[in-house]
Amino acid sequence: RMFDVGGQRSERKKWIHCFEGVTAIIFCVALSDYDLVLAEDEEMAKYEGFGSFFQLQNRMHESMKLFDSICNNKWFTDTSIILFLNKKDLFEEKIKRSPLTICYPEYAGSNTYEEAAAYIQCQFEDLNKRKDTKEIYTHFTCATDTKNVQFVFDAVTDVIIK
Repeated sequence: RMFDVGGQRSERKKWIHCFEGVTAIIFCVALSDYDLVLAEDEEMAKYEGFGSFFQLQNRMHESMKLFDSICNNKWFTDTSIILFLNKKDLFEEKIKRSPLTICYPEYAGSNTYEEAAAYIQCQFEDLNKRKDTKEIYTHFTCATDTKNVQFVFDAVTDVIIK
């Protein structure tokens, strides 16, 4: 069985404990969201009283926070984590005109797909506090590329069966 548990931040604490003992977690991140803010925060900022002190949350940073909480959660100690860095096609185009420093001010690499994508991969994988016992299986994906989807599906099936 597979469940999609995406949703607003306020909903997350309601479901996370329900998945104790699952075989694997597939965590999807849109690479192309590195320079965007959360729609929830944009809506909140519109309300009177929030003004300029309201901090908009970068979507990539929010994904990293959620990934950290799942990857290192006590409920998922023995659970395989499969990380899909999705929308690689959009990211490859966007990175040429919108620098990665928007999301990661410390980034000193070039704004090429390969280098910037590898940096984001490291940012997520470095959140794993149990590197010695827990591996993150990362795949760069494009949901509209059928060959890529088939390759990733086969790789994920292999991880789950093991």
